[in-house]
Amino acid sequence: MRPLVILISGAGSNMQAIVRAAETGRWHERYRAAVARVISNRPDARGLAWAAEQGMPTAVVDHRAFPSREAFDAALAQTIDEVDPAGRALVILAGFMRILTPGFVQRYEGRIVNIHPSLLPAFPGLHTHQRAIEAGCRFGGATVHRVTAELDHGEYLEQAVVPILPGDTPDTLAARVLTQEHLIYPRAIERLLAAG
Repeated sequence: MRPLVILISGAGSNMQAIVRAAETGRWHERYRAAVARVISNRPDARGLAWAAEQGMPTAVVDHRAFPSREAFDAALAQTIDEVDPAGRALVILAGFMRILTPGFVQRYEGRIVNIHPSLLPAFPGLHTHQRAIEAGCRFGGATVHRVTAELDHGEYLEQAVVPILPGDTPDTLAARVLTQEHLIYPRAIERLLAAG
């Protein structure tokens, strides 16, 4: 069985979309893949409760308990590897609000993916919707990409485009983009699983 490890920091709406897609798409049967653990860096992340209600194993690695990013990432890797003895896990960042160290990214090279709320390479980092509106962009969107040591770079696996409408705020644009994130993230993951 190929483990899927989902990392979250908040409500985990993309996690929920992925779990639903896994169930309806029968990933367990078709790809021998299943969510092995949901991990959060925040003990109060609402997504943890949802995951537990679905019967999924959860864990917390609170970043505030560690003296450095490297120490946090080492503990996070240990928590992932507990459910991945064969080193095959797909590590899925779903609203995980931590910048990972190059050493962590290298450990899971080729097996770690993220979704970013912009049409990369435009607007890496934070405040993407505000920046897109301020720049006068006519379109926004989201990008699923492989994670590399460089923030919000790596091979693009899927993108979705949405219009930026007159009068849009960062919140209204974010809501429109999020509906597309829930479609493209599961689709990109399923393609990775199908490819082996």
